[in-house]
Amino acid sequence: MAYHIRKAAVIGSGVMGSGIAAHLANVGIPTLLLDIVPRELTKEEGAKGLTLDQPAVRNRFASTAVQKLLKQKPAPLTSKKNLQLISVGNIEDDLSALSEVDWVIEVVVENLAIKKDLYKKIDEARKQGSIISSNTSGISINAMAEGRSEDFKQHFLGTHFFNPPRYLKLLEVIPAQDTLPEVVSFMKEFGEDRLGKGVVIAKDTPNFVGNRIGTYGLMKTLQVMKEKGYLVGEVDSVTGTLIGRPKSATLRTLDVVGLDTFVHVANNVHENTTGEEQKVFEVPSYLQEMVEKGWLGAKSGQGFFVKKGKEILELNLDTFEYEPVKKLKTPSIEMAKQQKGLAAKVKTLTYANDRTGELLWSVFAPTLVYSAELVGEIADDIVAIDNAMKWGFGWSQGPFEMWDAIGIAESVEKMKVEGYEIPSFVTSLLDEGYSTFYSEIDGDLAYFDGQEYKLVPVNEKSIDLKRYKKKHGVLKSNSGASLIDFGDGVLLLEFHSKSNALGLDIMQILNHGLDLLNQSDQYKGMVIGNQGKNFSVGANLAMILMEAQDDNLFELDYIVNTFQQGTLRIKYSEKPIVVAPFGMTLGGGSEVCLPAPHIQATMETYMGLVEAGVGLIPGGGGNKELYIKHLKGLPKGVDVDLQAIASKVFETIAMAKTSTSGEEARENNFLDFADGISVNADHQLYDAKQAVLAMSEAGYTAPIREKVPVTGKPGYATLLLGAQNLLQSGYISEHDLYIAKKLAYVLSGGNVPYGTLVDEQYLLNLEREAFISLVSHPKSQARMQYMLMKGKPLRN
Repeated sequence: MAYHIRKAAVIGSGVMGSGIAAHLANVGIPTLLLDIVPRELTKEEGAKGLTLDQPAVRNRFASTAVQKLLKQKPAPLTSKKNLQLISVGNIEDDLSALSEVDWVIEVVVENLAIKKDLYKKIDEARKQGSIISSNTSGISINAMAEGRSEDFKQHFLGTHFFNPPRYLKLLEVIPAQDTLPEVVSFMKEFGEDRLGKGVVIAKDTPNFVGNRIGTYGLMKTLQVMKEKGYLVGEVDSVTGTLIGRPKSATLRTLDVVGLDTFVHVANNVHENTTGEEQKVFEVPSYLQEMVEKGWLGAKSGQGFFVKKGKEILELNLDTFEYEPVKKLKTPSIEMAKQQKGLAAKVKTLTYANDRTGELLWSVFAPTLVYSAELVGEIADDIVAIDNAMKWGFGWSQGPFEMWDAIGIAESVEKMKVEGYEIPSFVTSLLDEGYSTFYSEIDGDLAYFDGQEYKLVPVNEKSIDLKRYKKKHGVLKSNSGASLIDFGDGVLLLEFHSKSNALGLDIMQILNHGLDLLNQSDQYKGMVIGNQGKNFSVGANLAMILMEAQDDNLFELDYIVNTFQQGTLRIKYSEKPIVVAPFGMTLGGGSEVCLPAPHIQATMETYMGLVEAGVGLIPGGGGNKELYIKHLKGLPKGVDVDLQAIASKVFETIAMAKTSTSGEEARENNFLDFADGISVNADHQLYDAKQAVLAMSEAGYTAPIREKVPVTGKPGYATLLLGAQNLLQSGYISEHDLYIAKKLAYVLSGGNVPYGTLVDEQYLLNLEREAFISLVSHPKSQARMQYMLMKGKPLRN
């Protein structure tokens, strides 16, 4: 049977249920959100004369949840318009509508009896062949399916999203014993390709994979903290980014999750395990006391941390008083900071003979052993376990990757001395003469399965650039970029400078790549993309400031002109160029994208021309291209209001507006309607390559160079008037007005009549002159310096 999900229903409109509904809407799936019927009126409903029988009251829980989606941060919706895809109802009146949906997701309270009662009703209402799943974080999938029809059981499974569903990558798919294999295969493919998730197939065991390992590690950390006398701030200072974990580290993470939620998850494993394992999941008395006091973390305003004014305080677990945050300071921390690469840092810290090493080893050792004991029990292989921890908990390394980093043989020897029982999975690896859990087979990643190395299964759409380059090499490279033969006649230009900041080194490789592309019959097109933390945060600001302070204006003019000509070459290349932005795509990063004939963004692409924040305006063609994109977006034959367009672009650039998603970038005209958005960021480069090939196959030709209509002197006056009003109202400073004048002059096309047609080079010259004059201004230099030092804008 071929499965399709054209419409879905989510039952349970709490934070998780409404978040899942929002994510389904983000990917274009119409979704029905249902909840229970209220048993009494609110004061507001009573004042309006409403009754318990009216739909506005009966659907209140779902309706309220949908409205909250617009206010939540981080935003569950990629665009406010996606709200139109979510309809609301209630379980008593609207279950019959389940006959029209292809997937029903249950997200109600974690109570087996309540869930089973609901499934009985769903079974009666659903259509044959529709998929039903539970978002439970730990209740047995098989237990929930008991007593249901055969078709229900065959199409029932767990689909455990992690919160918030839009942003966290992990989706655990948990089959029951009667789930059809084709249903599991479909949900894995659908989860990856349509929902953009990293899917892990988990087994029906307590808390599945991510929460099982993650909760164990957290509980061990809490125990070690108390037993060995570490302070709350000390623990968080070394269990965050220093070891490749999220910035929120351990205890701040628990505050964000909610201490009551964490206790519930821990108790679930405690109730379903025995012996030594069960003891680990026993909630510490101090944590239980915090929950009883209502100190639940962020949602209650205090937990392990509390904010008093501008100061963050930590909880003293002995006195239960809040004190200033203290961090661990040991020699190993300073040594680790000097190491290159996460693996070297973690190894240095783990074996350090100081308070940092004692803490980390005391947590790592039992967690690694525990992970190895569970291979085959909670998931089939170490890849699933590692991926679950990376995608669900934000670890840079999964437990087995971490074990490789610190050295298996070395760590096992230390564990034996301390009395750990080493799992047979680990001893069998050492007995075979192997030294790592991960290896390579013909250049591809392989993992140890308990007997031998097997290739890690990979979705063909997921491309690992580091591994690709290692296997296939590069055509040309320097410190800022590499040019790669991407296969099938496609070139790939990869940025890899610090923060992917744009400089002459990247322009050099870009120009070499464009020369090769357009002078060789071997290549059909080019992708510009990378797999850094962000696509590009913009031009190399430190280099620009240094040249400006040295008064090297001729050199700066050359640099800016080189960038401008590079973006023009992208636009007018004889063969198609597809740019693949993701994450922060700011300033010069956006300027690389805007002229491209096609952009393949991701759902989480944050585009903006933000130069005003450092006292500048875009210098690489961004003003011109954003203005032209707004012109192109208008229907043909419609009278063009050039002033309205110029004003909108002026506001976008002057206010440094940045999109909060790929979809919003489209709404802000950084993307065209025809540009693509990859929901799964791992598939972006594959999608970009396919776009190049499709454009080439369709007979791509370079765009014709056309002149651009501008608003001229009248438009400049209009833009300037708006900026002056902001100054008089106290919203902007004198220097903001100075920057606004420069931007207005560029966007209006200078001292020409309204409607004058000018060529692109004329606009680029205006832009470059304005950019150089701003770079030379002391107040702009002060803004650049402040951004480089503090990481935030200065208003002077």
